[in-house]
Amino acid sequence: MLKHLFRPDPARPFQLVKFLSWSSLVLILASSLALSAFIANYARETMIGKNHEFALLLAENLNHQIYQRFTLPTVLGFGRIELRQPVQYERLEQVIASTTHSFHVMEVNIYDNEGSVSYSTDKELVGETEIAGSEIMAALEKGSYNFKLKRNISNWKAMFQITMEPQSIILKTVYPLRAERTLGIREETIMGILEFTQDITVDYQKVIRFQWLTIISSITSSLILFFLLYMIILRTDKVLARRITEKQRLEKELNQNEKLASMGRMVASIAHEIRNPLGIIRSSSEILYRRAKKEGSPNTRLLAAIFDETKRLSQIVNDFLDYARPKQPKMFQVDLVKVWQEVFSFLETEAEKHNIELKYELPEHVFIAGDKDLIYRAFYNILINSIQAVPEGGSIHVTITGTDRPVVTVADTGPGFELSMMDKYLEPFYTTKDTGTGLGLAIAGNVLKNHGAELVLGNQKQGGAEVRVYFPAKGIET
Repeated sequence: MLKHLFRPDPARPFQLVKFLSWSSLVLILASSLALSAFIANYARETMIGKNHEFALLLAENLNHQIYQRFTLPTVLGFGRIELRQPVQYERLEQVIASTTHSFHVMEVNIYDNEGSVSYSTDKELVGETEIAGSEIMAALEKGSYNFKLKRNISNWKAMFQITMEPQSIILKTVYPLRAERTLGIREETIMGILEFTQDITVDYQKVIRFQWLTIISSITSSLILFFLLYMIILRTDKVLARRITEKQRLEKELNQNEKLASMGRMVASIAHEIRNPLGIIRSSSEILYRRAKKEGSPNTRLLAAIFDETKRLSQIVNDFLDYARPKQPKMFQVDLVKVWQEVFSFLETEAEKHNIELKYELPEHVFIAGDKDLIYRAFYNILINSIQAVPEGGSIHVTITGTDRPVVTVADTGPGFELSMMDKYLEPFYTTKDTGTGLGLAIAGNVLKNHGAELVLGNQKQGGAEVRVYFPAKGIET
């Protein structure tokens, strides 16, 4: 896997880039989650710090309200503070209730200098001496305030709770109650210790929601950016791969054409030199054959064989010359139906000789712009190739469909084309037959290509070869 990544296919130059983009996505998501966790943790600490500040302000306000609205009036009215008296207790309770209203205060306790509960919103705790914790004793000794956060749910579990139960996060504040400097009091002596708890679950849940909003926003933006980048890379990869494939195809064609051109020049010169003496041999053998046949000479069969071979050699020479020096088509109006009728007339005897049935479905007329002689030669080569491939008793079926964009189909009952060699059949000098030059389909392909048509080879589902010729939709030239 890694070998293919670091030695990418030249046709897929962006494989490594795509691998790195996926790696980058993992890093982006990991860093986004880490950043989100850091931001959320910072927001949580900030929230707790703000709640500490609000709790301290509330404690200072309670200290002031208790001293101004309870301590001073009680001392002036009763001479001393005795919370055992219901009037004093109720008075203190009213002051605390009005001060802590709407601050989510759950419980308020006031401890005396001995550490026993002098006042509590839970009256059952009044007089208790064993519930003062280390925070109360530290406040008595040092005269300082402190905070304690109590979580009834873990941070990770809280993240996956849609709604948190009330009192899940509780903040306890311990604050020394001091006498203010009034009525001749010069020192702020500690009168007792104030302890109250607040439910900050709602504020904590807001932080959790902010954390999820940060995570989701970060992941969503990362995914959107990644997929945009990935789609661009994917599209670029496809375009570049297509261009590289096209370039390789053109280079292959260029190399092939260069080889064929040099071979063609050599073959053309040789064929040209052979053509004239071969013509003389052919005409002479034909004369001798006819004369021997007329006279009943025992050499008739030998002369017939010579004449047939000279005809075959002449055809081979003509094929070489046609491929080596292709003619430029002269564009005139051509009726494909008439061309095929001429091909059938010429090859009908050859098909009957091999007991092959020629069937066709042709419309009345189908016109294209082209060179009649070259089109004839292309169709001739396609049909003779089928006749040579179909076994005795077989059949060949030719159809023409469409008028604006004609499609010619030649289907036979032969063995069909070998799928593994499909690219070779249109190459020159490639043949699967014992005899032949392998130029028939190559010449047909060149002729049709010069007419803007496409020659497609394939096999039928039921067996047998199928050759299709797709002509372009062009205006007819006259």
